[in-house]
Amino acid sequence: MQKLKKNWEITQNWQFIYILLGIIGLLASGYFIAVRILPTTFEDITYEYSFTLVVTLILAFIFYKITMWLFSKLKTRWEVTYRWELIALFIVFAITGSLSARLSGPFMEYIGLSRESMSGWIFWPLRMLILFPIYQILLVAMGWLFGQFDFFWKFEKKMLSRFGIKL
Repeated sequence: MQKLKKNWEITQNWQFIYILLGIIGLLASGYFIAVRILPTTFEDITYEYSFTLVVTLILAFIFYKITMWLFSKLKTRWEVTYRWELIALFIVFAITGSLSARLSGPFMEYIGLSRESMSGWIFWPLRMLILFPIYQILLVAMGWLFGQFDFFWKFEKKMLSRFGIKL
């Protein structure tokens, strides 16, 4: 346990939640991809479960290796103090991206814009325009919920300044 604390620069026990959420996220990502790529024509369900488990673990390990490589690159670039904070940042980005994409669809329907009523050449740019402010608001809100408000507020200001919007 001490080795884990030292490796992830954990100073308080509550910070272990990010390690647990990171592991759950890696396994969930591996599982969701595994069930999409594996055939469902197994004659025995035991083989299907076993094969899905093996592919899930392999994919989760690959995602872990990619994540560790990203951590080494981003820790200094983002000026993060502790390694466990990188997990929190990745979780916030994942939740925000998924949630903003999920919310933009019903919002488009609410204002009367649907894929069936217009060309895809108009619909998708409009959806991106609507998705952008939803993402910006959710990014800061999720950052606050995960205790990373300062990072995401600076990140937000930097992102908006690249679009010519000064805060």
